[in-house]
Amino acid sequence: MKKMPLMASSAPMLILKTGLGLLPVLIFLLILVFLDSYKLVRPRALLAALAGGAAAAVLGYASNGALLPVFRNDFTFYSRIVSPLLEESLKAAVLFFFFFRSRKIGFLVDAAILGFSVGAGFSLVENTVYLNALPGPDIAVWAVRGIGTAMMHGGTTLLFAVVTKALGERPGRPRIVEALPGLGLAVLLHSAFNRFLLPPLAAAAVLITALPLLSVFVFVAGERRTRKWLEAGFDSDVELLGLIGEGRFSSSRIGTYLLSLKERFPGEIVADMFCLIRIRVELAIAAKGLLLMTEAGLPGRPDPGIKDKLREMAFLEKSIGPTGRRTIAPLLHGGRGDRWQRRLLGGS
Repeated sequence: MKKMPLMASSAPMLILKTGLGLLPVLIFLLILVFLDSYKLVRPRALLAALAGGAAAAVLGYASNGALLPVFRNDFTFYSRIVSPLLEESLKAAVLFFFFFRSRKIGFLVDAAILGFSVGAGFSLVENTVYLNALPGPDIAVWAVRGIGTAMMHGGTTLLFAVVTKALGERPGRPRIVEALPGLGLAVLLHSAFNRFLLPPLAAAAVLITALPLLSVFVFVAGERRTRKWLEAGFDSDVELLGLIGEGRFSSSRIGTYLLSLKERFPGEIVADMFCLIRIRVELAIAAKGLLLMTEAGLPGRPDPGIKDKLREMAFLEKSIGPTGRRTIAPLLHGGRGDRWQRRLLGGS
């Protein structure tokens, strides 16, 4: 009978610890999504990123348990060197192979949101494990874990995603070498956090102050780049489509280049290249139009005929083959954004 008051008093404490450990990172993620003017990261992608981060945490927990004895249980060395490298590599792998390699990230803002989501998923699992392992009532510990460690995981993965996106704008699939600078920065910051250069509460205060400032900078820079892409790309696309429609395409720089390809490719392949360029330009204009409508707060829906154009483009890309696609790649300024534009318009 005397245990009942203890159980009753421990329930609010458990709720408080759970809230401190799990809610701050989720609240900050919701703020990032709210601040996105274009709202291009779909809920399904957010959930996938959270799940990927959670899976990385489970793998990291098992790996840490197996590797720590290898380093003679030297926790100080392990937490400062090995653990940051292992955990940041796992989170980065989720982002790189499931989002960057499949070209699901269109802009810097998308990279920031999805990067923080992976870090948030990682921290949610990690703090849930610690909730069971540390049953004590020390609220300061959970303030540090929820505002400090959890935000650190989200922030380092956000930085990895933003740096990788900024460095990886060339056409074609991203290469692992392009992810190394962002990974190195994430590992360095994680290691510095684990060195306790500041008292835990002070480090948490720095994170909760610096991370919003960093996010605002990324969002401002990202939206500036998006606007620049919209303005410059839209004008050139409309001009090129006008040349095609008026029958003056053959006298343009791109038309002259295509005609010169007849010496290297059969005539029907060159004709398919021309058709592919036309469709790509039409789809690029449609994608930019949707973005402009979204930014203005207007409901934007793709033209029902877009699906047919996407299917025709897939057929033409297969027809001209990989060599032909590489040949005309310099004529198309979509770069890696082309695949992302298709997703925006409803393609796969």
